[in-house]
Amino acid sequence: MPAQVSAFKDAPIPAAAGIGLRAEHYRDLCAELPAVGWLEVHSENYFGAGGAPHHYLAKLRQHYPLSFHGVGMSIGSADRPDAAHLARLKELIGEYNPGLVSEHLSWSSIDGEFINDLLPLPYTEESLRHLVGQVDFVQHTLGCKILLENASTYLQYEQSEIPEWEFINTLAQKSGCGILLDVNNVFVNARNHGFDPFQYLERIDTRHVGEMHLAGHSVKNFGATEVRIDTHNRQVSDDVWRLYGRALAHHGAMPTLIEWDTDLPPLAVLLGEAAAAQSMLEQRHARAA
Repeated sequence: MPAQVSAFKDAPIPAAAGIGLRAEHYRDLCAELPAVGWLEVHSENYFGAGGAPHHYLAKLRQHYPLSFHGVGMSIGSADRPDAAHLARLKELIGEYNPGLVSEHLSWSSIDGEFINDLLPLPYTEESLRHLVGQVDFVQHTLGCKILLENASTYLQYEQSEIPEWEFINTLAQKSGCGILLDVNNVFVNARNHGFDPFQYLERIDTRHVGEMHLAGHSVKNFGATEVRIDTHNRQVSDDVWRLYGRALAHHGAMPTLIEWDTDLPPLAVLLGEAAAAQSMLEQRHARAA
């Protein structure tokens, strides 16, 4: 049964474009307060007490809705998520009251040993049953609904028996979580594994989608094999913008984040990407009116 959890009461995330908050942009954002819809932070960057991260986050929280996006919960592991991790995340949620809390549909630890990566899951009935229990545990512990993001992957399990989009839909339905639909990851995986990204988008159940992500990716060649890698180090590609347009047409306007995590550009470049997404969102809003 879906977990009985509360939604956030204050500072909801609007169906507008947001950007990821990074330390390199703290001062510029505080000085300029640009017209961007919301800010997303990596939860683990604020697990420490005090210091510059909390100083700037508290200041910016006065002007923008916040979303917390985690990378270290390892919700897909055979182990329960770490109790100390969940306790600190719950404290942060109580302190900053984010409009959304999200994590990756992946795993990165086993028996207390962590790998600095987001590893793929086998899409099986056994895996699905386990994840429903994991999500239920996390949502009850945190006292709120979470969104789970479709991760970028570079291999597939032979044991997988359920299409990824069906697996994600069923997980959301049975656990009560939402879906963070990463459009760039859909494109990357489609190219890496040979499926139709448009079909994937249209088979995701709109009722569960609470947010979208956009990011840049890189192309690497290993011999004759081309691999798309979700690097978050450049502007969104034309192919991903087209896929995002289809996502908006099918699912409607959603909170949309521009992710840029390495090789960070000046704030103006990041805001330009957000402005492009905002323009597409406004066109979708106008068509729906």
